Amino acid sequence: MTLTQKSTGIYTDDSFNLILPHIDSIIFDCDGVLIDITKSYDETIIKTVQYVLENFAKIDDSIKVNFAIIDGFKATGGFNDEVDLAYAAIISFVAAKKLKKDPMKFIFTVIENSDSSGIVSVQNFLKNQIDISEIITKLSYPGPHDKNILYQIFDQLFYGPQLYLKLFQNTSKFSDPGLIENDTVIFNDNLSEKLQKKFGKQISMVTGRGKESVSYSLKKLLNTFDLKNSVFLEDESRDLAKPNPTALVNSITGMNSKSCLYIGDSMEDFIMAKKATILGNNATFCGIIGTSKNPQEKLKLFEQNEAIVVLDSINLLPKVLNLE
Repeated sequence: MTLTQKSTGIYTDDSFNLILPHIDSIIFDCDGVLIDITKSYDETIIKTVQYVLENFAKIDDSIKVNFAIIDGFKATGGFNDEVDLAYAAIISFVAAKKLKKDPMKFIFTVIENSDSSGIVSVQNFLKNQIDISEIITKLSYPGPHDKNILYQIFDQLFYGPQLYLKLFQNTSKFSDPGLIENDTVIFNDNLSEKLQKKFGKQISMVTGRGKESVSYSLKKLLNTFDLKNSVFLEDESRDLAKPNPTALVNSITGMNSKSCLYIGDSMEDFIMAKKATILGNNATFCGIIGTSKNPQEKLKLFEQNEAIVVLDSINLLPKVLNLE
């Protein structure tokens, strides 16, 4: 399938025109959609991996995660959780060192052998290559969110001392400001008003973030969303993580929606929307590519998986939804 570029930053398939009149609700992912996280969450992945490699695996700081690695893991559909991605990178680099292979080449081999099962697929592949039980035991990941060492390092770097203390009632070992301060909010009052005129309160969110984290960055804009029918997966049990469609289905049914548009930026989002539709809920996926380091590669990924609408930014929603 080939998406046609209708205007700058808008890519649609003709079938979207048939679906458009029936859309009665809109549901958003947060990271990479409402908020550009390239300088916040993505940087936290990079810093977490570097810290653990240096302090737990005794590997020097010349090995670093880059955005190609982040995008590579996310393209598999199994790494909506950034801490999962950090863990996968860590154990991959440790395996590369033990195998005496070029770490940057080896990690892309790992990515090629990963799938939507996420860290399970990475661990299974690596265990067939080399014994990595020592680092797996040290990290004991995933474990309880508030007690696991990898979660703690990631959260302390991301939230910063004050917010981490508020959220987890514990003291951070890091004194620098949290990287959450680098969140760039894309959602705005103008877009909020236009969407509310069309959808009223039929606007919700299904995101991997926790509610407090979303609230911290969106502030009063959070009031746009039907919070009763929004799901903040960091606050839920791990088995509900994307691409499990349960959270999206609950949001759709909670709003009594007959046909929703789900806005996401990842393969996990795409797969979740597809699964929700298979279960009898009309969930049309809209991909966002503008926050990616390589938008054309992400467009190609969505196109290959037969997404019918892709946008550079959510700011193009009024145009594609005929709200202007």
